[in-house]
Amino acid sequence: MSKSAEEEHPQKALAWAARDNSGTLSPFHFSRRENGDDDVTLKILYCGVCHSDLHTVRNEWGFTHYPVVPGHEIVGVATKVGNNVTKFKVGDRVGVGVMVGSCKTCECCQQDLENYCPRMIFTYNSHNPDGTKNYGGYSDMIVVDQRYVLRFPDNLPLDAGAPLLCAGITVYSPMKYYGMTEAGKHLGVAGLGGLGHVAVKIGKAFGLKVTVISSSPKKESESINRLGADSFLLSSDPAKMKSAIGTMDYIIDTVSAVHPLLPLLSLLKVNGKLVTVGLPDKPLELPIFPLVLGRKLVGGSDIGGMKETQEMLDFCAKHNISSDIELIRMDDINTAMERLAKSEVRYRFVIDVANSLSQ
Repeated sequence: MSKSAEEEHPQKALAWAARDNSGTLSPFHFSRRENGDDDVTLKILYCGVCHSDLHTVRNEWGFTHYPVVPGHEIVGVATKVGNNVTKFKVGDRVGVGVMVGSCKTCECCQQDLENYCPRMIFTYNSHNPDGTKNYGGYSDMIVVDQRYVLRFPDNLPLDAGAPLLCAGITVYSPMKYYGMTEAGKHLGVAGLGGLGHVAVKIGKAFGLKVTVISSSPKKESESINRLGADSFLLSSDPAKMKSAIGTMDYIIDTVSAVHPLLPLLSLLKVNGKLVTVGLPDKPLELPIFPLVLGRKLVGGSDIGGMKETQEMLDFCAKHNISSDIELIRMDDINTAMERLAKSEVRYRFVIDVANSLSQ
């Protein structure tokens, strides 16, 4: 007979979990493994609320294993380190992002691309090779193999820096890989949410001209005045879209709802690149003519490996980039999820775990 979540491991832990596809979260007692020789134990201070958390607790992608404790934008303090741990010591500011394991031996892992390892282990809603289940950062503590722990720079705020562990690397990695970092080039950012607002800041730090592309006219002022974008393009205005045809070198598409790609492709110059990082729940239609006639590229990208994620954190610290957040208590999480579903957040909820989760 399998053990309960509370009895599976020796260390008692407390979290908020969803138990069915209503997505409603409530207190959940479970357990974490003991700190092994290669492990770091974190006291969790803050955890960002990602759109993936919402999809998962409601089983909108169809592969949720309940009960599920979401959260993969985790920051805190190291409270234990194993005998083999060399990069961290007790008291260090540390973070854990979207993954907590991989095979370590495949070609992807050897190239510091653990995020593409066929046996990559997600931080939550996943199982370890021994069959035990992983629970995420809406909890008071977590134990993670040192390879998947990140050093959090001293000048990066823990609360506003937490979303960088998913949102930050999700936009930084494709910009680096697809060569979308050449100063003076024109970057379009489609969608101004948790991902998009960070993409604007990182694009500006690379020296790009940045235009926010959005269907909401209300976002023009905040795009330019608050986030520092150079211009704003209202995608629901056919005349403005027509005037912008062929003006952009790159577009990073952060929209997670089903949407047409043709209007975005038309904005690109010859040799332009459209990289999509949102995850709509239905396939998008890809017109081939504009690709062929303009030698344009459409690509995708999924977070980044551990080495690149650390590089991204250091880059953001150097350029004073963090997320614009709304700090919430753990018992506000269900209201926050409802608001997130309606895109009523500027731009990321972060849970004040240490000050609001108690036994």
